Amino acid sequence: MVRGGRVAVLCAAAVLMLAGCGQQAAQAKPAFESAEKLPEKLAKDGTTILVGDPDARMTVHLYEDPRCPYCEEFETTGGSPKLREMMLDHRAKAEYTLASFLDDRLGGGGSKRAVNALRAALEEGRFVEYHEVLFANQPEESIDGYTDAYLLELAGQVEGLGGPEFSAAVKSMKYRSFVTASEKAYEEAGGAKEPEGPGTPTAVINDKRIPMEYNSLLLDGAAFKGLLQQISDKPWDWVATSL
Repeated sequence: MVRGGRVAVLCAAAVLMLAGCGQQAAQAKPAFESAEKLPEKLAKDGTTILVGDPDARMTVHLYEDPRCPYCEEFETTGGSPKLREMMLDHRAKAEYTLASFLDDRLGGGGSKRAVNALRAALEEGRFVEYHEVLFANQPEESIDGYTDAYLLELAGQVEGLGGPEFSAAVKSMKYRSFVTASEKAYEEAGGAKEPEGPGTPTAVINDKRIPMEYNSLLLDGAAFKGLLQQISDKPWDWVATSL
């Protein structure tokens, strides 16, 4: 749940506008049949991966490193499945910035190889499915387990992925420049106070970041769902809330 005090005065114009819109609600869109049906594309900035209905009112921007065990927890048993439910119902969309700093800290190149493979999967229209498979089968953090062979093996679990073009992209690090640019975007997201990046996983919802001290929300599916529901119901309150 959201904690802390609230700013006393909300933007009256925004409240009135939203209340007025409620008088003539737009026709609800039918839910996406499955996660595989969610739209996905690369943003104009060249680093952000966009997933979900672009018209969804709530945007959840996630910063993840493929080797990060907390990201794996978020993706498998934490808040991500709840976010996915709201994406399927057109109530939220997700943005991903993929980091690879753990390679420098732990040694190896698994994060970079995984980010490259995820970019290759996006090119094939299979980012959502492959992203899910990678985190569900994440190697131990200390082991540089995302080898080319393992990444290609996991691609076999995704229908329509693993063809010769994807295989060549993985083996040649075709999207190396994307990996570098994406890591830079992650570091820049930390600003002057966090020049190495904001940490992973980090979530920014409707341009407002969940502070690090409240990051446990991301690992608690029920709590994260409650937060998303509150923001979905009253987005203007979220803007005016202090965590």
